[in-house]
Amino acid sequence: MTSNAEQPNTTELAAEIVAAFVSRNSLPVSELPALILSVDATLRRLATGAPATIASPAEQPTPAVSIRKSVTADHLICLDDGKRFKSLKRHLATLGMTPEEYRAKWGLPADYPMVAANYAARRSDLAKSMGLGQSRDKAAPPAKRGRKPKTSA
Repeated sequence: MTSNAEQPNTTELAAEIVAAFVSRNSLPVSELPALILSVDATLRRLATGAPATIASPAEQPTPAVSIRKSVTADHLICLDDGKRFKSLKRHLATLGMTPEEYRAKWGLPADYPMVAANYAARRSDLAKSMGLGQSRDKAAPPAKRGRKPKTSA
């Protein structure tokens, strides 16, 4: 067996591995300590030759507000930080998540809204008033282009 002087420092190796991972991947700051501990524990287990254990399923995080209270007619409340938004998509992008990842993280149904109902209705009314979504058949045909044909006199 090797002596302690020859064994690599798992904490330094874990720091290097995590630094390389974070340089190429986006990761919320709140998850960084857990990642470091996980990598360090894995390296220690590998260094001692202990058999790999199956990790218990991660405990689901507690939301900032209840899921039922997170959806109102005027706004949605982010379950991660409790902030109010008319549309969650852009906020989720700043957190490095897609709507599907967000729904999976919190165990939300596939039809969980990403836009507040009143905001969506307002945008829909605005689009309809501008004539968007109307079929082109109902509009008057455009005038023919070019010169009028010659008529014989």
